[in-house]
Amino acid sequence: MILTLTLNPSLDRTIEVESLTRGAVIRAATAHLDPGGKGVNVSRALLANGVASCAVIPYGGDEGRRLVELLFTEGLDMITVPVAGSTRSNVTIAEPDGTVTKINEPGTALSPAELDAVADAVLKAAHSADWVVASGSLPPGVPTDVYAQLCARFAAAGILVAVDTSGPALSAAIAAAPALVKPNREELTEATGRPIASVGDAVEAALSLRERGARAVLASLGPDGAILLTGEGHPRGWYGYAPVPEPRSTVGAGDAMLAGLLAGGGPAAGGAALAEALAWATAAVGLPGSRMPLAADIRRDQVQVRELRLQDAHEPHLAQPLRSGG
Repeated sequence: MILTLTLNPSLDRTIEVESLTRGAVIRAATAHLDPGGKGVNVSRALLANGVASCAVIPYGGDEGRRLVELLFTEGLDMITVPVAGSTRSNVTIAEPDGTVTKINEPGTALSPAELDAVADAVLKAAHSADWVVASGSLPPGVPTDVYAQLCARFAAAGILVAVDTSGPALSAAIAAAPALVKPNREELTEATGRPIASVGDAVEAALSLRERGARAVLASLGPDGAILLTGEGHPRGWYGYAPVPEPRSTVGAGDAMLAGLLAGGGPAAGGAALAEALAWATAAVGLPGSRMPLAADIRRDQVQVRELRLQDAHEPHLAQPLRSGG
């Protein structure tokens, strides 16, 4: 079973438009309201593909109650923790060429007592979990080392932890030696201070995260695919890519990627798990809003994965330039 923790869940409204023009009155082609938050999306993707998962979610206000209603309708197994503040709402505007504009609210602060209640809920449920996924932004006022603290507590209990966050929270978590971190290209750049213009740059940045404590790194590179680094001592690496003929929304694609990797056996499964991760992520990009892909949406035949020769500076895939999109 895979347990997910989302400290800053959301209601996600996605509006599809023909084009986005500032200051204009724009008619929406379609609109979708979905449960949101990175851990929530991981659990939704796993549920959609028959993989056991449970989501721990703090919620509050009318938006929070609506979030819980939507997840209940989907049949998601969850542990809800009521809080005094109101759950945030996010808006995504998607254009036909795949361009996505996101407006995310900061979320509501959690009191120390509320944060303790959430942590207790996670710890009580974690005894039956193979993985705990701690992901997403932190609400205002929550200590940046909260994921690091959870990593230390779960590791002591022999539970594998995957972390998907950014900024100081990611840096703090890396030092706590999580089993897996999943940055995107921008988060890699932020965490390492290195410009990333090629697959080789991304690999070097990911290797530096391993040197700082992360045991495995899954780095999503947007339209350029993803890399996976694993192994103790001498790392192994894989690079993978899959085309998306008709991109509709990138919202939740990274969460689908993480869910696919864990469903595919986790970092220990190497290239096979990366292939599954890419198949789930590209399927999500082809869906509207933050819908998670069903088994029928996933096309594994389009995925290309190969192992990288990390010590070979002339490895052709390491020299492959990345496009401007992250």
